Amino acid sequence: MIRRIETFLLAMIDRQRKHFSENGKLARLHPLFEATESFLFIPAIRSQKQPFIRDSLDLKRFMSIVILALMPPFLFGIYNVGLQSLAASGGEPAGFIPAVTLGLWIVMPIVMVSYAVGLFWEILFASIRRHPISEGFLVTGLLFPLTLPPTIPLWQVAVGISFGVVIGKEIFGGTGRNIFNPALTARAFIFFAYPAQMSGDAVWVAVRDTSGTVIDAVTGATPLAITALAPTFDTIESMLHASGYTLSVMFTGLYPGSVGSTSALCCLLGAVMLVAMGVASYRIMLGGIMGVLLTGLLMNLLAGPDSMPWLAVNPIYHLVAGGFAFGITYMATDPVTAPGLDGSRWIYGFLIGALTVMIRVLNPAFPEGVMLSILFMNIFASLLDYIGIRMRFAKRVPNV
Repeated sequence: MIRRIETFLLAMIDRQRKHFSENGKLARLHPLFEATESFLFIPAIRSQKQPFIRDSLDLKRFMSIVILALMPPFLFGIYNVGLQSLAASGGEPAGFIPAVTLGLWIVMPIVMVSYAVGLFWEILFASIRRHPISEGFLVTGLLFPLTLPPTIPLWQVAVGISFGVVIGKEIFGGTGRNIFNPALTARAFIFFAYPAQMSGDAVWVAVRDTSGTVIDAVTGATPLAITALAPTFDTIESMLHASGYTLSVMFTGLYPGSVGSTSALCCLLGAVMLVAMGVASYRIMLGGIMGVLLTGLLMNLLAGPDSMPWLAVNPIYHLVAGGFAFGITYMATDPVTAPGLDGSRWIYGFLIGALTVMIRVLNPAFPEGVMLSILFMNIFASLLDYIGIRMRFAKRVPNV
């Protein structure tokens, strides 16, 4: 049966190929045809002469690995969104199946709008520029929804992904030429354009009303929001524990927050997968962790009875609270916007971690900090590589 379906699809594609060729009547839509064929079948292009290679990590496989590594936070996010909704409504037992079902009902429309609108812009620019549709959007289209609150209006999802694809990537020439991470660019635009739907305590938990068909928001404070209310430096950890936010809870991610960025455990699983597959740089991840820990310890040394509450918090809380684990795993390691030299990657990751802690500690009005840190360091990624190359040249013995 499967073989018959495969044969039918291949024959159908071959029959339509002439219409999308260079001289065909649908030549402008060739990128869409090529993307559809690539989605259904492995490309059948073969090398015609030596040297031959056994295997290669092309863009399609690269993006497929990243999508696979995103599955732990994505699937956990679906469950957690449903669990928080059931816990807030109090009308149903918070079982696994009801939580997953409700989570799918809330999360999947966000993901589908992100993919539908983003692919529209990808197809439009590919048709105008006459180049294949980039598989890079498959990652961007999933990363962006995972950074959003579950109560965000769908029209804002469409506006955000449009900004991220068009302004964050296409105006630079498309995938591989952008200087900012497109998913974070989209998230930053939505955050500053519509702050009421992206911040505060009433955006992180979505519930159904009495009719069971409308998604609404209820109050659900995140760990970072709770710590912002601490009056003195020695009450942050006690406030977190009193609210049920222990280190183990924050590590597993069972609390209100963005759709897929609350669980440090799931991000750790994804990081192991990305590093093992050779897709992401462990130097950026470890550099970011060291930046958080060392900067957090430095802030502890500056803490006093009259200082800001975050100065004295245990640096481990910075690692598991908020979206740092998600950002350093999936956003900071983007090979397009991150440095290419090994030494530069250590510095790049370290500065992202350090800036995250500094923004959280020194700016009480913006308790997260990961998004701005990564976008800010995206600007300096090329500069770090340039300095690294110049330093290597300086060590060479001059020709005489």
